[in-house]
Amino acid sequence: MRIVNALWYGKGAVARAARYALAPASWIYSAGVTVRNRRYDDGVAVPASLPVLSVGNLTVGGTGKTPITAWAAAALRTRGGTPAVVMRGYGDDEPLVHARLNPAVAVIVDGDRVRGAAHARDGGADCVILDDGFQHRRITRVSDWVLFAAEQWREDLRVLPSGPLREPLAAVARADVLLVTRKTATRADAEHVGAQLTARFPHAGVAVCLLTPDALVNAHTGERRALVELSGRRVVAVAGVAAPIAFFSQLRSLNATVTERAFPDHHRFSAADARALAALGASADMIVCTLKDAVKLGPLWPPAVGSLWYVSQIAVIEQGRAVLDHALESVLAARQPASITAGSAGPSSPGHGHRSSTAD
Repeated sequence: MRIVNALWYGKGAVARAARYALAPASWIYSAGVTVRNRRYDDGVAVPASLPVLSVGNLTVGGTGKTPITAWAAAALRTRGGTPAVVMRGYGDDEPLVHARLNPAVAVIVDGDRVRGAAHARDGGADCVILDDGFQHRRITRVSDWVLFAAEQWREDLRVLPSGPLREPLAAVARADVLLVTRKTATRADAEHVGAQLTARFPHAGVAVCLLTPDALVNAHTGERRALVELSGRRVVAVAGVAAPIAFFSQLRSLNATVTERAFPDHHRFSAADARALAALGASADMIVCTLKDAVKLGPLWPPAVGSLWYVSQIAVIEQGRAVLDHALESVLAARQPASITAGSAGPSSPGHGHRSSTAD
């Protein structure tokens, strides 16, 4: 993945030449996506059985869809909603992560999002959040959130395969909320990205969210420790996510000495992987991973070795809270009258306290 990222985001002559060579393939891909989008623009989408909030992105991975989806689910519950998360489920980690973050929220894995929403309704949900839903245009939605990672954003990004874009940038015009996430980028940089997006898509509301470490959590016992315990420690950092560098950088910012072990996104860890990591950790003070990795590594972890820890995160809305509040209220307002509970006019969405994950 590092090679691919170097091709997509690199500024050197080799990366530019590679992107130029792949440009014809990108043109063909873009033309196919454009034809598909025109079909849905003409009204082919199927009405959903419940109000839908879609959380997605334009790029391949790494923008924070899972933690933002979890944040939105908690926010809807706080306001009296009964949301369900519907996802295609690219890896076996995503449903497990959502179950850990929001145990009371149903998670439905179904490649057919229309059918998944119907299952959510039958299970008692009154609204649906699509995790990674922007390109799944078959189902209608009340609000469409598109995420941009501040660390990766450039206005000259290309569509696949010469760049990370799943669709041409113009597709963002169908979104009503643009959410810039940041892990290692400064707030000023993230707000600058937001300003660029506002200039290009003035119809959409823009928000900025910080995904920041909150605590060390024991993957087996749930014990929580302060992040200060990482300071000065030798840490084996394990990340099978789309943007592992951001995770490693977060640990280093906490003054840990980090030995990196990156795996492909959604990597299916084996017992051999667990044993090898445990052996590597014998010469370190701690082994730390993301929650997305912990839900898979935990059951495989050798019982005789030291603990496996993961870093929990909180999602902090730094700009555009009113934009997100309005979108959440529009989803709740679209529910059928019979499903609206007395709590639907309750307190506003959680801000600094909802624990989330670097899972995306």
